[in-house]
Amino acid sequence: MSEAVAHKHDEAHHDDHHGPSKGIKRWLFTTNHKDIGTLYLYLSLIMLFVGGFMALLIRVELYEPGKVLLNPEFFNQMTTMHGLIMVFGVIMPAMAGLANWMIPLMIGAPDMALPRLNNWSFWLLPFAFSMLVSTFFMSGPAPDFGWTFYAPLSTTFGPKSTDFFIFSVHMMGASSILAALNIVVTIFNMRPPGMTWFKLPLFVWSWLATGFLLLAVMPVLAGCVTMMLMDRHFHTSFFNAAGGGDPLLFQHVFWFFGHPEVYILILPGFGVISEIIPTFARKKLFGYTSMVYATVMIAVVGFVVWMHHMFTTGAPLAAQLYFMYATMLVAVPTGIKVFNWLATLFKGSITFETPMLFALGFLVMFTIGGFSGLMLALAPSDYQYRDSYFVVAHFHYVLVSGSLFTIIAAVYFWLPKWTGKMYSEKLGEWHFWLSVIGMNLTFLPMHFLGLAGMPRRIPDYALQFTDFNQICTIGAFIFGFAQLIFLYIVLKASFGKRTEHLSNEVWESAKGLEWTVPTPAPYHTFETPPDVRHMQTHT
Repeated sequence: MSEAVAHKHDEAHHDDHHGPSKGIKRWLFTTNHKDIGTLYLYLSLIMLFVGGFMALLIRVELYEPGKVLLNPEFFNQMTTMHGLIMVFGVIMPAMAGLANWMIPLMIGAPDMALPRLNNWSFWLLPFAFSMLVSTFFMSGPAPDFGWTFYAPLSTTFGPKSTDFFIFSVHMMGASSILAALNIVVTIFNMRPPGMTWFKLPLFVWSWLATGFLLLAVMPVLAGCVTMMLMDRHFHTSFFNAAGGGDPLLFQHVFWFFGHPEVYILILPGFGVISEIIPTFARKKLFGYTSMVYATVMIAVVGFVVWMHHMFTTGAPLAAQLYFMYATMLVAVPTGIKVFNWLATLFKGSITFETPMLFALGFLVMFTIGGFSGLMLALAPSDYQYRDSYFVVAHFHYVLVSGSLFTIIAAVYFWLPKWTGKMYSEKLGEWHFWLSVIGMNLTFLPMHFLGLAGMPRRIPDYALQFTDFNQICTIGAFIFGFAQLIFLYIVLKASFGKRTEHLSNEVWESAKGLEWTVPTPAPYHTFETPPDVRHMQTHT
């Protein structure tokens, strides 16, 4: 019986073992990787609009000097919660959703290795974020100490809601560890016969590196917030100088997690781009092996650069020099990746469908973000840039174009495979151009604001910065409202009527196992493992 016929048979019986359950039970108790991937992606979409709303409030306040809309305390809460929600509530769940959906399909596995654990790792998240957002409704303010929650702001001076924030971070961390464990075990154990390491798609490779990063650094974050809890309630002095502790220890522990975290946010995005560019350039990816090694090298070197966030804390000269050079070293494998993508594009038969537009947008803007990162890596110049809007410009260029654009590109790329419905290319183009224009209008002027000395995380500023701030705010609203087009496209593909029949490949030159299953992808795939011994390698 063919897969498509089997699928119809399953659907007819609505048997728990074959097709999905009916109603809410399907989503609460599901162990199917596609369902869980969908749940992750929807959670991320909801949080994108929550975090985006906070960003727009921040930008309204900064439209002109003086108080516009928000109290300074509430402004601090907005900057804190916006950062936390965007990093932990949007980028990470979206990447985990893509991993859940695509890794089993890409490696020809019937499901993830630990399906029940998979369900559990998702359902921790809605509770974690509900708890985080509920802090707005508690007596006393919500967390107001920045997304980096430095001690003593978060320990000695933190509001009562900090404890709920700590519990929320614990739950997010537990979810990440379980998801990473599941992904690593799946990639190691669920590959079909003949799928050697160097036949793995780059998206899978990038998630393997990300999985190990998560397993290594999430416990460090858990330790960090546990020490905060102890300092707050059990009279310890890990971060309290009065009791013999050191607030700098907090920064070291936090950034030992925090810097690998930025690679956790970006590496799966690199994997997505490595799938999209060859498809629309109609060429094999240039330098597959060097891409694999570059991915692994980024993950390894990402561990030993954390102190570049702390150049101005009075670090010894030797430490400053080491961390400066180590940080610059990360630019080497990243540069290899960028050159390989450009080489893949070179003389390709390129077409500019929406996924490709976002991939190219990523390529240009991520490179700009990379160069501003190198400027921040120089210890002497970092004294000028530190805690200014230059830093905000840098990390938004790498995170919005590096992570968010790649997630959007991935959704456009795989959405037809998931739903069996093709979206309006015209709307996709509108979404892309408004996003790119909005993003550059928002964050490009911040480089100049930062160089001129405007400090970050402060609701007021000197009069001379007004013009650029107004441009930033207008750009933020263009970018924010552009995402409503994306919301419409996703909802229409998810719940609209199917009008056309798409081929298995969907895109003209799509290669890989995920494009061999019927469109839309049936509930169960690869119940018998495919034989990939004769599959063309990437090398």
